[in-house]
Amino acid sequence: MAAAAAAAAGFLSSESRVRAGAVGGLRIPAPVTMDSFFFGCELSSHARSFTFKVEEEDDAEHVLALTMLCLTEGAKDECNVVEVVARNHDHQEIAVPVANLKLSCQPMLSLDDFPLQLPVTFRLKSGSGPVRITGRHQIVTISNDVSEEEEEAELCPILPANKQGAGP
Repeated sequence: MAAAAAAAAGFLSSESRVRAGAVGGLRIPAPVTMDSFFFGCELSSHARSFTFKVEEEDDAEHVLALTMLCLTEGAKDECNVVEVVARNHDHQEIAVPVANLKLSCQPMLSLDDFPLQLPVTFRLKSGSGPVRITGRHQIVTISNDVSEEEEEAELCPILPANKQGAGP
């Protein structure tokens, strides 16, 4: 569980991980909760794309961590190219191929929790599939509720060290 908390912290900027405390400028860490849910979709000649997005009003940070792409029952021995359509750092839409699967030589690809910011669209650029995409939808929530006790907390002043009797 400690690894999951560390992973959650990695998805957040340093500013979003802490909140300004009311005590002499002391920064108090905000309570962070992380939920993780299975994700899966299938691309085929009948459904060539799938878009995963969340509600705009949601204040939580969402990340889709892809774990595997694989051909499923009924796949032909043809190249199945899967691309991801997302936004780059300038908020421009870009399409990047992430897998080229073929039943006879590479029927699956492990992505080891490859993180994507939402919204994201998966497209079967070529081939007829079916290609199954699996992963985890991670939701990181930071509580901004500050209790009255935390706001009223006071720091003990730092006192100078007591000097033991000075020698003659």
